[in-house]
Amino acid sequence: MLTQTELLTKKGEHIQQMFGSIASVYDLLNTLLSLNFDKSWRKFAVKVSNVTPGAKVLDVCTGTGDLAIAYSKVLNGGGKVIGSDFCHEMVKLADHKLRKKNLSNKIEVLGADTLHLPFQDNYFQVSAVAFGIRNVSDLRAGIAEMVRITAPGGRVVILEFSQPTNPLFKAIYYFYFKKILPLLGKLISRSKYNAYSYLPSSVLTFPDRYGLKKKMESCGLADVKIFSRTMGIVTIHVGKKSCK
Repeated sequence: MLTQTELLTKKGEHIQQMFGSIASVYDLLNTLLSLNFDKSWRKFAVKVSNVTPGAKVLDVCTGTGDLAIAYSKVLNGGGKVIGSDFCHEMVKLADHKLRKKNLSNKIEVLGADTLHLPFQDNYFQVSAVAFGIRNVSDLRAGIAEMVRITAPGGRVVILEFSQPTNPLFKAIYYFYFKKILPLLGKLISRSKYNAYSYLPSSVLTFPDRYGLKKKMESCGLADVKIFSRTMGIVTIHVGKKSCK
């Protein structure tokens, strides 16, 4: 069994194994453990992307495809949406979900490592990620790849767990986040990798909202805006690629 220390090194094969072990209950746990807020978070991330009809959108670390689906709804049959993930089990489930929802003709899913995306430079108008960039072994390199495949004037969008700033709410939330959530996650997922103990640990060691903003700016993104949702549980960062 992989230890929390091993998982927090974010070695690719370890992350693949962990997410593969919870793939079948991933959607259920997202809904339960976020108290169903995850849907509104994705919807808001799409909204602040300022995506336009006919846009090409890439959702990296797509998981079972929920953010890609949210973008597809806004494009309303126009443009192009691709979801990529390096976990085979997740890609398989995403493909099944799209077929079930009759969305296979609107969204393509494929296996790909965010650190080595199989797309040409400047191809997408929006590259986005929801709750996935935190798991990439090299954060800066992952963001840089998202920037590379984004067209000048396009946007890079990162929806990620954050750290609440209100002291009272933070104390209540952290009790749930560090004590209750891992227990529920383990009971439901039965994952031998303790994936839902890894979740709070990875969030607490991830850059805060301003640290992530600086990281995005260091990758060449400008005018990075931060949107806080649900008392700071999550943040959406939106940066624009320079037209130069």
